[in-house]
Amino acid sequence: MSRRPGGFLASEGAVAAISGALFSAGLTLSGMTRPAKVSGFLDVAGAWDPSLALVMGGAVTVYFLAWRFAARRAAVVPGARRPPAPQSRIDLRLVGGAALFGLGWGASGFCPGPALASLASGATAALWFVPAMAGGMLLARLVDRREAAARGAQPPESAAGQACG
Repeated sequence: MSRRPGGFLASEGAVAAISGALFSAGLTLSGMTRPAKVSGFLDVAGAWDPSLALVMGGAVTVYFLAWRFAARRAAVVPGARRPPAPQSRIDLRLVGGAALFGLGWGASGFCPGPALASLASGATAALWFVPAMAGGMLLARLVDRREAAARGAQPPESAAGQACG
């Protein structure tokens, strides 16, 4: 199977498009594109809404099963290599990033996936949140590149936007 310029296979694009559509549909059907759902989940001292935990549990289960299946295959998509397992090292950068992510999520009620799904539906809050999120991702990438240049190393591949949904 031949690769397009940039090394991207058409089958990889099809899998990404189908996965994105399923993800967006699931977020919308479960109500996770509504910031009030997230606020309800985070309000453990008040009117707590546990539905986000159920959605997250379902997502983790599907991901776990898919990763186990993919781990037994040489390629996930014909002609493509299986991605490496994620790092399991917990360091200050991970903890700091998780804290910033949590602050943004709690303050806005959005994380990347639901924000993009809400943007597609025309939600006003998402019109403000998504550009700010993209700016933060770009800033993180610039910091990565600057730190890597100072060390004389290659910048790490950005994982921005891979967390949450």
